[in-house]
Amino acid sequence: MAVISSNKTITINTILLYIRMVFTMAVGLFTSRVNLQVLGVEDNGIYQVVGGVVTMFTFLSGSLSAATARFLTYELGSGNSNKLKSTFAALLNVHILVAFIVFILCETIGIWFVEYKLVIPEDKMMAARIVFQFSVLAAMLNITQVPYSASIISHERINVFAYMSIVDVCLKLLICYLLYIVNYDKLVAYSALLFVATFLMQLLYRMYCIRKFEECHFSRCMDFTLVRPILSFSGWNLFNSFSSMSRDQGSNMIMNIFFGPIMNSAIGFSNLIGTTVYGLANNFLTAIRQPIVKAYSINDINKMVELMTNASKIAFVLMILLSAPFFFESNYILQLWLKTPPEYTDIFCKIELFFNVLLSIFLPLIFAIHATGNIKFVSIVNGLLWLTVLPITYIMLKYTSLPIMPYVVKTSILLFVIVSYYISIKRVLPDVKLWVYTKKCVIPCVMVLVLFFAIFIPLHCIMGVPSYKRLLLTCLMTTVLISVLSYIIVLDSDNRRFFNSKFINILMIKNGE
Repeated sequence: MAVISSNKTITINTILLYIRMVFTMAVGLFTSRVNLQVLGVEDNGIYQVVGGVVTMFTFLSGSLSAATARFLTYELGSGNSNKLKSTFAALLNVHILVAFIVFILCETIGIWFVEYKLVIPEDKMMAARIVFQFSVLAAMLNITQVPYSASIISHERINVFAYMSIVDVCLKLLICYLLYIVNYDKLVAYSALLFVATFLMQLLYRMYCIRKFEECHFSRCMDFTLVRPILSFSGWNLFNSFSSMSRDQGSNMIMNIFFGPIMNSAIGFSNLIGTTVYGLANNFLTAIRQPIVKAYSINDINKMVELMTNASKIAFVLMILLSAPFFFESNYILQLWLKTPPEYTDIFCKIELFFNVLLSIFLPLIFAIHATGNIKFVSIVNGLLWLTVLPITYIMLKYTSLPIMPYVVKTSILLFVIVSYYISIKRVLPDVKLWVYTKKCVIPCVMVLVLFFAIFIPLHCIMGVPSYKRLLLTCLMTTVLISVLSYIIVLDSDNRRFFNSKFINILMIKNGE
């Protein structure tokens, strides 16, 4: 029988993921600024939109990623090593097949879209074609990497990601240096160097997995009795993945059609901030997702619900803590970071962060649904909801010409998606008392969100003009205010006792007792 990770293990894994994310965030913010200076706004926008075309076709991999994590974790939890090996072999072969399908789609439909539909200056078209090809190769590598990354997470070897991040940081800094000295088209050189870095990182991950995990070996022989449930799970998740991809990349393409590549550059930077901040909060969710699946694999539903509820509360608190300074100081932060950020980056950033704050509360519900393997209903409903973003966005842009519309529409549709989460979990886990989850988790989180803005907006209005001192004061005050509100409203008595005991232990250690 599997042993569900203790709170100590989950905490250690979360801390390691934070260390990894801090490295990634710091270098990502620095290199993106350098890349903007070297490439320019237009070339940066071209890279974003051309790479987005390739991303559109990786929805096949997206649907398989959830299946890979779920089935490997489930088999690891059940303790059947032979079935674990067969499952990995089946997953790897399926991903290789998907990589080939993505290659065919990119080299036919993708090329046609780049050549005839995107708004790209004629003198940049050759560079865009080369960028596209490097993006295709990198996408194929990333697709076949999924089973290996999932194995590391399933075994909860989170320290590996922290160590690998050091290598990744060095490679990205090296790319920045080479971009300055290379005497060639900067856009082409950037895409080539990123591909080489991707190749080296994937090679290191695979070498580690092959050496450390006995199941991580390629085999041409597949057990089709295992492939069938994997494909069934992936098939239902495929539509949802396709819809999410269409929502993001399709909106990016629509913005390109209406406003050109410079607007895509603004979207790219706002998405980078949103992804970075969300990634910091998501580290905790990554660490706790596997224990949720393992709890279900041994039929410990009460433990699964406890993990799910606590995950929602902690993910929200982390997300709002990290997002708060950007809500009030994003324009100043962007100027410090990029000097001359593209227009609309500020407002795009704020709406994207607000979207992620709301989403963070309810993501653990999806973890529980995926743990059951019964995802047909939620995938179909969510997929249909996310697909409505595109026509609504197109119509709104056509009649209003307001660039914020894709973000406003996406956030509005999220409210309907949350309702679908509730309906879905009641269908697959009828014993889960959702009114208790709402009372203990959702209502307190919403109360903190409302009270925080109600209290801090008036305070921020009297804090003077944007400056470094105001930024530091905003960070300090938002952290204190959110921490106090969360402690009083979000944490229940058991959470507070756990928090108090840990805090007392830390003080005793510092005092040498």
